[in-house]
Amino acid sequence: MSESRAPGAAAVVIRPPRTAAELVAELERAAAAADAFWQRFEIHEFFAPIGRAWSPADNVRHLAKSTRPVASALRLPAIVVRAMFGGAERPSRDYPRLVADYRAALAAGGDAGRYAPRPLTGELEPSVERERILAAKRTADVELVARAGRWRERALDRAVLPHPLLGKLTVREMLFFTLYHGAHHVANVERRLAATARPSRG
Repeated sequence: MSESRAPGAAAVVIRPPRTAAELVAELERAAAAADAFWQRFEIHEFFAPIGRAWSPADNVRHLAKSTRPVASALRLPAIVVRAMFGGAERPSRDYPRLVADYRAALAAGGDAGRYAPRPLTGELEPSVERERILAAKRTADVELVARAGRWRERALDRAVLPHPLLGKLTVREMLFFTLYHGAHHVANVERRLAATARPSRG
């Protein structure tokens, strides 16, 4: 199986999945690799904006915020998801095509919208806040993997879920997006750190 590296990424390398089993395994593996990346940052680096861009903490919060709704939707039976959002009217795109379409949407001006992280309150001690943020992302990832693993192969292509930039995606496509999305944000942080000559490790 060939590997697809998110532009500039070194910490998370995606192996484009085809079957449901491959997709679930890759979601789990990529989430673990991303978690290891985010844990490398010292506390002050974790919360510091990278130039005018989000801090690592904000990237993690955004990823958790966008993963939780997918995990929640997959808790429902496929027939209920179809009743809520409709059935697929076309075949699922493969992973490379879905990624290309998402990148085109970003290039056209797409942004995080309502999934952007809200400002932190500063009420928690930084080390506690850091662990809370990382734990929330891990929980979202674990729930997503567990629930995706209960979906049958055919069901992934028959039910759809709404995406704010891409419209209705089949469940398989939504999982492809979620898989790429984590690697994409790791790549962004790596690239921005390199451009500003800031260290990415503690």
